[in-house]
Amino acid sequence: MKTVVSVSQGASDYDYDLETQFLNQPFRIIRIGTDGDLSRAEAVLESVHAQADAIGLSMVHDHYEVGREQLEHPDTARLEACVPDKPVTTGAGLRAILQEWAVRHTQSELGHFFDNARVLFMNGQAGYRIARALSEHTENLFFADPYTDFGVPRLLTSLKQLETYTSLTAPIMFRPVAVKAVETILRTPLYRLGENLVKGSLHHAVSEAHVIVASIGDLENFTAKELDGKTVITSRVTDAAMDWMRSRKVAMVVDYSPWLEGRPVGVNVMEAMISAALSRTPDQLGPDDYLDVIQSLGIEPRILYPNGYRRVNRFAFVIHPLSQQYLTKTPPLDWVASVSPPVVMNLVEKAIAYSPPFIYSKVSGIRSPNGEEVEGWLITVGGTPREIMAHGPEFTYARLLQAAKLAKKLGAQIMGLGAFTKVVGDAGITVAKRAPLPITTGNSYSASGALWAAHDAMKKIGRVSVGPSGKAAGKAMVVGATGAIGSVCARLLAKAVDEIYLAAPEPAKLLALKESIEQETPGAIVHVAGSAERDLADMDMIVTATSGAGKRILDIMKVKPGCVITDVARPLDIPAEDVAKRPDVLVIESGEIQLPGEVHMKDIGLPKGIAYACLAETIVLALEARFENFTLGRNIEWEKVREIYKLGLKHGMKLAAISGVNGVFTEEDFERVRVLAASEEHQAEGSSTPA
Repeated sequence: MKTVVSVSQGASDYDYDLETQFLNQPFRIIRIGTDGDLSRAEAVLESVHAQADAIGLSMVHDHYEVGREQLEHPDTARLEACVPDKPVTTGAGLRAILQEWAVRHTQSELGHFFDNARVLFMNGQAGYRIARALSEHTENLFFADPYTDFGVPRLLTSLKQLETYTSLTAPIMFRPVAVKAVETILRTPLYRLGENLVKGSLHHAVSEAHVIVASIGDLENFTAKELDGKTVITSRVTDAAMDWMRSRKVAMVVDYSPWLEGRPVGVNVMEAMISAALSRTPDQLGPDDYLDVIQSLGIEPRILYPNGYRRVNRFAFVIHPLSQQYLTKTPPLDWVASVSPPVVMNLVEKAIAYSPPFIYSKVSGIRSPNGEEVEGWLITVGGTPREIMAHGPEFTYARLLQAAKLAKKLGAQIMGLGAFTKVVGDAGITVAKRAPLPITTGNSYSASGALWAAHDAMKKIGRVSVGPSGKAAGKAMVVGATGAIGSVCARLLAKAVDEIYLAAPEPAKLLALKESIEQETPGAIVHVAGSAERDLADMDMIVTATSGAGKRILDIMKVKPGCVITDVARPLDIPAEDVAKRPDVLVIESGEIQLPGEVHMKDIGLPKGIAYACLAETIVLALEARFENFTLGRNIEWEKVREIYKLGLKHGMKLAAISGVNGVFTEEDFERVRVLAASEEHQAEGSSTPA
């Protein structure tokens, strides 16, 4: 039987002595803790020297390799020198493999998990291999080494900075004079006076991180306030450690340590066992040795959820002031507006368009019924629609790319474009090509939401019966049916109403679309027409989806009372003055979405927890971990409209509000249309009755 002894600088309370089989050989594993007493550790090493085939050193400083620097800690070297004729290891060789594998395994298993994540290393030198692996997926790497080494409240913000820091400090790091000088400084009244400020900066760094790489001991001073929703990469996660993580609301733990006899064991123990089993020193072990053992034992990183499955993804969404009036609601511009004539506010509006993007609001509390969560940021660019349209597309592209860089720095994995930012130029295509993260305009869910809203509005007004399947016993028309958005709307409506009329000045395309819909939706009744005028008066629902850009699309005075018109074109097909002419008709601009969970977000002009459909699309994609360019350009794809609708239902999205040109419709608005339509219908019947 071979014997491996692990001498730990940790607590003796966790000592064990067990026998096991390892690589078809009997082993005895002994752990002896020395409670941080280096002299005692030396004495233990001398006492076990004769019986041990290999020795592991635990809770000591590894001999780190950072860039081109080799860091050898004198205490570790001192312990190694106690047993020069036996294999002694800290587990550095195996640990480097397991650490890097933990990152790659998690990224592969969970898909895009570390993309743009803000990662904080409590000891960057110890986690250098993890940092190198993570650098393939995120540039947001932060290292607390200056704080932990010297009490300096500064984070290193790149691998290059860590390597430079190590090369500068390595020559003096472990010299007695330097160690004594640091200890003296840390005891000075001036430092003690600012100690809480230093600690506060580290606590803030933990709060701002998404992933923390640390030993469990490094985290003991942090609370649920800082650790809620975080992912921790660590080792030797025992049941007690899981309970501690659970109490701190940690979302996920990645444990890279191996298991033996139902318990996590130190990497130093495993490497010492490999060394003893193969009769080689740690220096003689190569990649093939480690790979053979890892595969034969089935060792792999563990992904643990202390409080049940919980994954927190991240998004950003770009907004902008929709008019000069919006600028007057924001401090300090509200004060400027109160004392300035219109000409000054016109100049302010022009100047604000050149301002850099900034964070308007953090968004949190969005939680899918499936356990996924998202957090995000609303990022404001300063231009009003008037200013956006007054400049060329490159002007807006530049600001959107600035916003994308900010979003990436914050940790967002996808960014959505809101309002006029998504219609400028080629509607997101150029921005997506240049941006450092995936982009979506949200138009797929906007189209879906608008039709969803129209269908619900028909039910609320009650002039068309809706069967148990949800299909309305009425007629619907799509104006501009052969366009990208119009054809999508036509396909959706064919499943929602009894009869559908397609209007567009392109006969051949109309016939092809009719044929396609009849194949997709058996039993659908589809009519085609070159213009809307002929059948307009018979429609219960009308969808306008043209690229008329200000041209009159239909005569609203010919529309039947009680009709629901959905205007999905941008800019809108039906002007506000036309809407005002027909109070007996409901003209819908969009459908707003109720987000799942307890949503925390600043005011965006909607009730609490409700979002515009384009914002909701970005959130749905984040919940689904679909970090890809989704909706771009003006050609909306039918498959994506259908897919985003289904994904929204999967993650608990609900239609919350129906909006027109003047804002959200109330129950009084639906009642008004219902009453006026019934009254006009009654008058029409009366006038047609013979005397």
